[in-house]
Amino acid sequence: MLEKIIAFSLKNKLIVLLFTLGVLGFGLFSVFQISIGAVPDITNNQVQVITTSRNLSTQDIEQFITYPVEIEMANLPSVKEIRSISKFGLSVVTIVFEDEIGTYLPRQLIAEKIKAASEKIPEGFGTPEMGPITTGLGEIYQYTLEVKPEYKNQYSVTDLRTIQDWVVKRQLSGIKGVVEINTWGGFLKQYEIAINSASLKAMNISASDVFTALEKNNSIAGGAYIEKVNQSYFIRGEGKVSSIQDIENIVVKNESGLPVYVKNVAEVRFGHANRFGAITGNGEGEKVLGQVMMLKGGNSKQVIDDVKHRVVEIQKTLPKGVYINGFLERSELVGKTTFTVAENLILGCLIVIFVVVLLLGNWRSGLVVASVIPLCLLFAISFMNIFDIDANLMSLGAIDFGIIIDGAVIIVEFIAFQIAHKSRHLVGLSKEQQQIEIDQITYKSASKMMNSAIFGQLIILIVFIPILSLSGVEGKMFKPMAMTFSFALLGAMLFCFTYVPVVSSMFLKPKAENPNSLSNRLINKLNALYLPVIQWALNNTKKVLYGALGLLVIAVTIFSTMGGEFIPTLDEGDFVIQPVLKTGTSLSKTIETTTKIEKIILDNFPEVSQVVSRIGAAEVPTDPMSMEESDIIVKLKPKSEWVSAASKDELADKIKKAIEQKIPNMEIEFTQPIEMRFNELISGSRSDVAVKIFGEDLDVLARKASEIEKAIKNVEGASDIIIEKTEGLPQMFVQYDRSKIARYGLNISDLNEVIALGFAGKTVGNVFEGEKRFDMVIRLNKNNRQDIEDLRNLYVATPSGEQIPLRELATIEYTVGPAKISRDNTNRRIVVGINVRNRDLQSVVDDVRTNIEAKVKLPSGYRVTYGGQFENLESAKARLLIAVPIALFLIFIMLHFAFGSIKEAIMVYSAIPLSAVGGILFLWMRDLPFSISAGVGFIALFGIAVLNGIVLIEHFKELKHQGMKDMNELILKGTTDRLRPVLLTAAAAALGFLPMAISSSAGAEVQRPLATVVIGGLFTATLLTMIVLPILFKVLDSKEFKKPKFKKHVSGTYIILFFIGTSFGFAQDRNVELDAILANAIQNNKSLKAGQLQVDKMKANIKTAYDFEKTNVYYSYDQNNLALNNQPLKVFGVQQSFLFPTVYGVQRKVNQAAYEQEQARFELQKNKLSLEISKTYHHIVYLQQQEATYKYLDSLYQNFSKASDRRFELGETNYLEKITAQAKYRQIQTKLNQLDKEKKGQYELLQALVQSEDKVRVKSVIMEPINNLTITTNKELYLTYFESVTKSYENNIKLQNQNWLPNLNLEYFQGKNNGISESLYGFQVGVAVPLFFSGNVAKSKVAKLALQSWEQEKQNEEQRIEAYILQSKNTLDQHQQAITYYTEHGKKLAAEIIKVADMSYKHGEIDFFQYIKSLENATTIQMEYLDALLQYNKTQLDLQYLNY
Repeated sequence: MLEKIIAFSLKNKLIVLLFTLGVLGFGLFSVFQISIGAVPDITNNQVQVITTSRNLSTQDIEQFITYPVEIEMANLPSVKEIRSISKFGLSVVTIVFEDEIGTYLPRQLIAEKIKAASEKIPEGFGTPEMGPITTGLGEIYQYTLEVKPEYKNQYSVTDLRTIQDWVVKRQLSGIKGVVEINTWGGFLKQYEIAINSASLKAMNISASDVFTALEKNNSIAGGAYIEKVNQSYFIRGEGKVSSIQDIENIVVKNESGLPVYVKNVAEVRFGHANRFGAITGNGEGEKVLGQVMMLKGGNSKQVIDDVKHRVVEIQKTLPKGVYINGFLERSELVGKTTFTVAENLILGCLIVIFVVVLLLGNWRSGLVVASVIPLCLLFAISFMNIFDIDANLMSLGAIDFGIIIDGAVIIVEFIAFQIAHKSRHLVGLSKEQQQIEIDQITYKSASKMMNSAIFGQLIILIVFIPILSLSGVEGKMFKPMAMTFSFALLGAMLFCFTYVPVVSSMFLKPKAENPNSLSNRLINKLNALYLPVIQWALNNTKKVLYGALGLLVIAVTIFSTMGGEFIPTLDEGDFVIQPVLKTGTSLSKTIETTTKIEKIILDNFPEVSQVVSRIGAAEVPTDPMSMEESDIIVKLKPKSEWVSAASKDELADKIKKAIEQKIPNMEIEFTQPIEMRFNELISGSRSDVAVKIFGEDLDVLARKASEIEKAIKNVEGASDIIIEKTEGLPQMFVQYDRSKIARYGLNISDLNEVIALGFAGKTVGNVFEGEKRFDMVIRLNKNNRQDIEDLRNLYVATPSGEQIPLRELATIEYTVGPAKISRDNTNRRIVVGINVRNRDLQSVVDDVRTNIEAKVKLPSGYRVTYGGQFENLESAKARLLIAVPIALFLIFIMLHFAFGSIKEAIMVYSAIPLSAVGGILFLWMRDLPFSISAGVGFIALFGIAVLNGIVLIEHFKELKHQGMKDMNELILKGTTDRLRPVLLTAAAAALGFLPMAISSSAGAEVQRPLATVVIGGLFTATLLTMIVLPILFKVLDSKEFKKPKFKKHVSGTYIILFFIGTSFGFAQDRNVELDAILANAIQNNKSLKAGQLQVDKMKANIKTAYDFEKTNVYYSYDQNNLALNNQPLKVFGVQQSFLFPTVYGVQRKVNQAAYEQEQARFELQKNKLSLEISKTYHHIVYLQQQEATYKYLDSLYQNFSKASDRRFELGETNYLEKITAQAKYRQIQTKLNQLDKEKKGQYELLQALVQSEDKVRVKSVIMEPINNLTITTNKELYLTYFESVTKSYENNIKLQNQNWLPNLNLEYFQGKNNGISESLYGFQVGVAVPLFFSGNVAKSKVAKLALQSWEQEKQNEEQRIEAYILQSKNTLDQHQQAITYYTEHGKKLAAEIIKVADMSYKHGEIDFFQYIKSLENATTIQMEYLDALLQYNKTQLDLQYLNY
């Protein structure tokens, strides 16, 4: 296939070049179309439901708004998590969905549920609304409205807010990709009717009277139209107020003909709405901020450019002296990270080209390879455009041209070598002939190397597959990287067999290689350095292997001590400082504090260009902060202008110190804008680590949070420990006296209305100023809403017309209430936030967890979990624990496919652990913790590491095939031959990542661990390939591995072995030798093989259930069968008969039952074979132990016989002793011969049972009692067999019952004759009904009787089994007594008899006959024990295998 593509490419060079040009063109087009960002958008798929109810307390918000919304949302499909925040006047419920269901379906589902939730929320308490469709990367452009110094006095903050709302916001809206313009700070202009309590009381007018008068005197009306003299005159009644004077002159009441105007009871003026947020900037006081929020999935670079162009246009329409200050825009970070990526790619590309040209030694070859690099990059970008993958730090961050062009290097190097090799022949040819020859050389060379090139690239592609399995945050982070790399690699593969051969044949010239070229000299020098190393290694094999193993152990040890983090923190270039003020701090105090902090920072740190503080909540409160909470955004100058600090962490520490000196006892938290937003949206906390305490009681939660803070405050690296402020909100609590309210005839709702109107204010209509629209609000005069006494003295009108103060109707006092109630999945919780600085995340969390577990005791029902980035790290590590083994397994499978040998696959596979060594050591040397970036680096590294091993092992095999016998010589030649390609591949891949590893540009910290791992890993992997791998080849190749003989049923061997392992049931004492014999028997026994074939036959028989009768195809011609034209029809037809459809299913069950019965019978057959082998084995051991005992006696009696002969000759003993000794010696000899014959017989029996080609030998000579056997498994075998027989009979009954059903017959026919133009069609359907059923009745009866008979037989068999078990256990007890006697008494007695007899005989205390008698007694005890032990073991085996 590939050869054909190469041949086609070389024959059609123009088509290939045009195709390449097309890829180039579309790639360049995609470069300008692709979405460019800084980092992937890792925000989960979430929707915020925001409800604003400005007058409700925290508890009321939770009960009346948050809870109903949560309950409604909880039952939506694909919901992963629900979080909520309830605070004064605001509820934000965040619903997180599965990513798979998209962006808009969740909003549609929530829109339906919001209606249901709104019905459960009391009227006037607010309406839930969905937040904008945006993400953590949504805040793309933030600006403040500034006034030039000379115009400062002309514009108030209210004026700037009005300009923002009615000029800037309106014009920014409508830009493609912008979803919301959020406004923050300033005063929202209102027409305020500030009523005077004293005036109202004096004139006996209630606030509701004023409200009604205003409402009724600010309206318009229409009266349709009147036709007059061909004209239609439309009637319009204009009653809208348009100025303060209009409002002042509205009549509230008419007393005795005298009107009471609004101006008599209230002051009408420009006021502002109660606000819950503000903006300050650069120490200059309050400002107005606009926040442009991008639509989820938008192209940030494009949207920011559009916004900036629109801002330039808006600037022209702003009042004189007002300008837009864009202080925080994403394009700066995008620009910096894009520069980092581009710089790394360009430098990597140049380094790779330099390495390739240097080591190939041919600049033309180098340029051919180099030309593949931009093509692959553009190919990848084209696919990124097609698949909507953003170009950012992560997606383009892993592209290493050294890896991508690996295949091209292999092919071009070989083509160049072949052309140079045949240059003498080619130079003499004509140009046309020369080109034909070069094409032919190119085709052969490319075809030969294609498999190696493609295989290497396939391994790397396969390695990246598990990364695509990552999900959640880590999936969004690393999937684009894997996909982009895969696209580039696919492009490289495509160009390798199209573009590369074509350009090589056109561009490479037939020129002999210069032996004195720089490349050759460099390789010769490297060879000279390398040869002594490999020669030493060959002579010190063990040292090399132990050294490699030692390095691995050291690396594993270092890795276990390394910390971990999710991903290295991207330096965004800016700070966010979050000062923590006392709960309930007023807005004005917070403004004063932030302004002071801004001045401190700007006065002391020239690195800072701007400081803007966001306080409290914005108009659209997607980030619900309280009035004491603020984000102080510190905009930094480029690092080249820094003077106070060298690093960002150092600058943060100095800023913190400077602030603490001027404002003591204030906690400060440092983070970054995007990082903070991501953390908050993903986990509900802005911190790196969120220690979440769950429980019911808010006071207990707050107390435990304080304990945790104390417990962890000294943990190294845990800076900015902040407790979520959940309590301490000052309140003026109004406790109504219901009896008094009833006495005056009032309602609580009326009183609540009066309080709300007086203090919060109530909107009574609108006032238009041209297009601008402002609320007209009625509330108490500012002087009457300053203190608790003003609340107590608030007058309430009674139904009788009198007015009484509120203190008469209620108790009003100061209290403290909850400031914020946070919930995760409807459970209340509090968060202790920790930001990690100068240390890795994992280590900090480990120390924090240890301290909390040791020092903090939680009440029952309370629990602690860890969220934030740590939660992402844990999730990603769990995924990598699956992904990495899968990657490793896939690599091994590919290697096995490549070599067809597990041994050689393992050799190359050994590159992986030693490449990991380098990765770990380089991380450690650079003081980088393990992160998910590093984890992905390891996955990529493992794929690259094996490639050089493949090249080397293949070359070794080739040399061996050519006849090289001397292993050392073969290795020396192989390694020196392959030094250039190995170094070329490794150097190109490693140095391609070098710019990423050493870069200090923005965003480089994310790429650094990945690049470090690959460079370090390739360094040690190359050392392995060139030193350790040849040694492994030498060691493993010298050992001849016997290949297993695969037979027909080997596939079942492992299952059978497992069965034996369980059925033989040794709970403690495994007999490895017997297990091996059993496994051998099950693999080789012919009877078992026949049984297995029977099982296979019955399995195949299952499919015969669907056996249809033969199809009948017929032709008929009948002169009686006439058509309309009175001519006979020639009829063609097809006829098919079927049994009733259900019959086939029942027949299949019958066959299935027969198969299961045969399978169960086969298991019993195996069981019986195992029993026979086990018994024979134990009998052989018994004989061998007897033999050993008798051999000992034989040597003893032989010595006695010789001694007796000698003593008889010397006259020291009589003739009787001599012949007795000889008789005993011969008696033992006879016994040994008998034992030998019996043992041979048992061996022959064992061989007949095992039936293996090799002789079976039993090494064991000591019998041990078989203990702890189980009979359960084998009993189950018999019961399974019985059940399978029962099932077979039952299914047979069902089959016989099916005979009552009719058969079906289908027929289709077609008739034709010469007189008709069209064929005549027809069909016939018939049924065959059993009318004579006596045979069927008898068959059903026979089947039922057979089942009944079997049931009786089965019960009999089961009873026999139980009886046999009881009987065998009794027999075992008898044998056990004999064994117990021997172990407790007999063994000692026998030993004592021999010992005493021996000593007594030596000392002359007993004669020879007594000595022999003693020996015989001792021997008898031992032999009786062996007999009892044999019987015990055989009974145990009978019981185990149920040999009843």
